[in-house]
Amino acid sequence: MEPIVLASGNKGKLAEFAAMFAAFGVQTIPIQALLPAWQVEETGSTLYENALIKARAAVQATGKAALADDSGLFVYYLGGEPGVFSQRYAGLEATDAENNALLLQKLSRAGKRRQAHFAAVLTLLCPDGKCVTATGRLFGRITDAPRGSLGFGYDPIFAVRGSDLTLAEMPLHEKNKISHRAMALLALRDSLGLASHVR
Repeated sequence: MEPIVLASGNKGKLAEFAAMFAAFGVQTIPIQALLPAWQVEETGSTLYENALIKARAAVQATGKAALADDSGLFVYYLGGEPGVFSQRYAGLEATDAENNALLLQKLSRAGKRRQAHFAAVLTLLCPDGKCVTATGRLFGRITDAPRGSLGFGYDPIFAVRGSDLTLAEMPLHEKNKISHRAMALLALRDSLGLASHVR
């Protein structure tokens, strides 16, 4: 089986996907290993649209099966913000720390109303046009301050429901059992048989 191209420039996501696919016996290759300058503008208004945009661009550029994702953090007190704009919440070139700081600032008067969920949409697109999409969610709450040094993005301020740990306090192998991306990948595998679909 040929490796699946991972259509992402996010090193944290690449590490998560590589580990999760390896557990299924599927090899992956970051698109940057094939096309170092590859970039795609995320112009969609939903996670699904952005994942499909990236998957299509990767298949067209490489001729290989490609997996793309888009994910976001949805905070109920803020009406679903940052949502589809999670990666660029504090600006196009914002760092994770800047995005986290802005979110915490906007929640300064929220009190205990800090419930949120992560959502991930995965799109696997093959050169023959076959497309499989799956969604995963992880529920929890936003903490008062960052905790932990592992992970990336909003991990330091997201405490998982039923636990006091943030995602940034969990080792990668533990996070990969419960994360929104892990749930989406399991759904992808179970719904249409991931390995056989991309041969």
